[in-house]
Amino acid sequence: MTVFSLFIVLHIVSGSICLLVGLMAVFAKKHRGWHTYLGEIYHTSYVVVFISAIVTSIIHWEASSYLFYIAIFSYCFALFGYMAGKRRRKNWIVRHIAGMIGSYIGIVTAVLVVNISEQPLFSNLSPVFFWITPTIIGTPIIIIVANKMKQTMT
Repeated sequence: MTVFSLFIVLHIVSGSICLLVGLMAVFAKKHRGWHTYLGEIYHTSYVVVFISAIVTSIIHWEASSYLFYIAIFSYCFALFGYMAGKRRRKNWIVRHIAGMIGSYIGIVTAVLVVNISEQPLFSNLSPVFFWITPTIIGTPIIIIVANKMKQTMT
């Protein structure tokens, strides 16, 4: 197994964990316990996604340089949301929600751009569709959930 293959396997496994666990965390009751446990798994898996994306994009830079930038941008969201939840400073909940959902948008975008856009049913759509649709759908979700949580906290 090559270094590239090893990191691709790590990337796929950890990315799959992020997709599943991130969704579970969104629907878990928001208190210390199950939600926090899922969040730790999500963040740890995201670290592996981030590192493996950086390594594989550098190894195959000509074909995958865009993954390098998605990885940095998306992990910044994940780290921002994770640290907001850990530090719990003023308005932490809004930062936590924006960071975590923003990172989830990033991973969904990567999956769509890399995998779905090549499928026969979707191959006629513009690549721009796969780049912007998760953000168009996810941004209002961030706003709605953050506003709802702000009202609950006041």
